[in-house]
Amino acid sequence: MTSRRDMLEHMGLSGAMLGALAWSGPVAAEVLKPAPQEKPRHHIRFGVCGISHDHILSMVAAIVRGGGELVSVWGGEPDKLAAFVRRHPGVKIARSQQEVIGDPSLQLVLSSHIASERAGIGVRAMMAGKDFLADKPGITTLEDLALVRRTIAATGRIYGILYSERLEVPAAVYAGELIGKGAIGQVIQTINIAPHQIVQHGGDAGGAGPRPGWFWEEKLFGGILCDIGSHQIDQFLFYTGSREAQVVASQVANLRHRDHPHFQDFGDMMLRGDRGFGYVRLDWFTPDGLGTWGDGRLFVLGTDGYIEIRKYTNVAVAPRGNNLFIVDGKSARYVDCSAGPLPFGPQFVADIVERTHTAQDQAQCLLAAELAIRAQMQAVRVTNI
Repeated sequence: MTSRRDMLEHMGLSGAMLGALAWSGPVAAEVLKPAPQEKPRHHIRFGVCGISHDHILSMVAAIVRGGGELVSVWGGEPDKLAAFVRRHPGVKIARSQQEVIGDPSLQLVLSSHIASERAGIGVRAMMAGKDFLADKPGITTLEDLALVRRTIAATGRIYGILYSERLEVPAAVYAGELIGKGAIGQVIQTINIAPHQIVQHGGDAGGAGPRPGWFWEEKLFGGILCDIGSHQIDQFLFYTGSREAQVVASQVANLRHRDHPHFQDFGDMMLRGDRGFGYVRLDWFTPDGLGTWGDGRLFVLGTDGYIEIRKYTNVAVAPRGNNLFIVDGKSARYVDCSAGPLPFGPQFVADIVERTHTAQDQAQCLLAAELAIRAQMQAVRVTNI
């Protein structure tokens, strides 16, 4: 147990602000210990087929952590390909998508290609005997979703989607552990607030330069609910434990980017599952003063307590992300999760070798994609604000 002042000093406050915010009485403040550095249990060879979004960099890093060996890359954008090769100077540059997909020495293909084309690449990879990992949104139409499901059934391959706002955020990983242990009872509802920034002026979310043409076209990026909303739907399903769910209501709008008529800069949705409720709000209005690309928040309400995560910053307190707050029947606690483990990469590589689904449940992965597509399809298009 530490004093409120000690906790605030750890979070980056001092002086008069400490005096103004401090209260009497002890509170608990914890720092999650770093995960022990363990040698990967498995080794696989993998290639990259599409680098249109910079999320591919963290995707590759996750698989390398798990024991993956990057062999080859194909990219349709020369500038991004050059930057990728600078990071990975030993990688072979493939002349075509098929050169990666058809390489019999590879066990896995990764892609962050234009969103509407990811499913097609994944289907071809699975038909070639490889597992596949897509950036989100991994699928943008119901037709592609049906094809992916049929191909999984026919080939027995894995079609993963890296919902990084849960799988690659230590605080979100730790929240899952707490919920799994019953720390807040049965989960009732998740609320996700997920603002983003079109031209990123802080942090590392893949938008540091001008956005490409496909970013502005709904048919290519999937729409705001299908795209960045898929992250949040994944969290709703995972934390509530829902195996079945529906979109109760959804709406989208283009409020300040009318020069791009097929873009949306705001959207929200209500979800209902067989194990809980969910609400999601999305936007592209993060102001420069925040210092990072978005003040992402997750609230998980349980029958015996609640959890809040301030994922990427603790606004006006400290710029560090991975801040978890938990309140139960006994106390209110703060946990700095910055050094927490990220098990997805090692687990996904193990799944490829052992033919398991530890890193990501296949049905839940595709249900998140389906709900995101349906939310986008049925959304009310608001034009009078």
